[in-house]
Amino acid sequence: MPRQTVRKSKFKRVLLKLSGEVLQSKKSGLSIDPEVLVGFARQIKVVRKMGVEIAIVVGGGNIFRGHVGESRGIDRNTGDYMGMLATVINALAIQDALEKEGIDTRVQTAIEMRQVAEPFIRRRAMRHLSKGRVVIFGGGTGNPYFSTDTAAALRASELDVDALLKATKVDGVYTADPVKNPSAKRYTRISYQEAMAKQLKVMDAAAFALCMENSVPIIVFDFFKEGNLERVVAGESIGTLVSE
Repeated sequence: MPRQTVRKSKFKRVLLKLSGEVLQSKKSGLSIDPEVLVGFARQIKVVRKMGVEIAIVVGGGNIFRGHVGESRGIDRNTGDYMGMLATVINALAIQDALEKEGIDTRVQTAIEMRQVAEPFIRRRAMRHLSKGRVVIFGGGTGNPYFSTDTAAALRASELDVDALLKATKVDGVYTADPVKNPSAKRYTRISYQEAMAKQLKVMDAAAFALCMENSVPIIVFDFFKEGNLERVVAGESIGTLVSE
């Protein structure tokens, strides 16, 4: 049987931003689908072999969202903390799936819970990455009123990553919502300034400002198309690149 060629990564270190909804089952409605986790873990295993250091920030929308809780009468601060705890549940689920594939991991959280995860310490996270471990960040920024997009931009800036990979259900950034407007055009590349001027929804404003200020390139791509994560890491022109 011919030996498979392992592609080389274009990047030394990346941060992958996942929404919590990525972990949901489309069939059973499970908040965390074991089959989805297995598929995700195998994708990470492939790109890890390419020699890239990988950090992950995961959302909690498959379990709870603070602003949704607020609309139902829950205090916004309380709701946001509940959402942060949901991201930790997702981080632990991802850790379990990755380690079953033989990938060494660490979970770090912005809110201390030492029985289940390490507290976020930048130097320790950098050390884990240099040793080939996948570091999964839970707990958002540790503060209410900030999204996990902002947490991803913050960690990406702190860890000096080569790119922030935003995994979505669409294949990039468009001139308009492609679902509502079939004639919308996809950008292959766009500057931070142009994206802001056109009010394109790449990330929320705080997250986008952090990336722009710290010159962190953002690649928005369709995570659900098989092989796309590998293609992005290999440097193929997939999705939309937002940079200077």
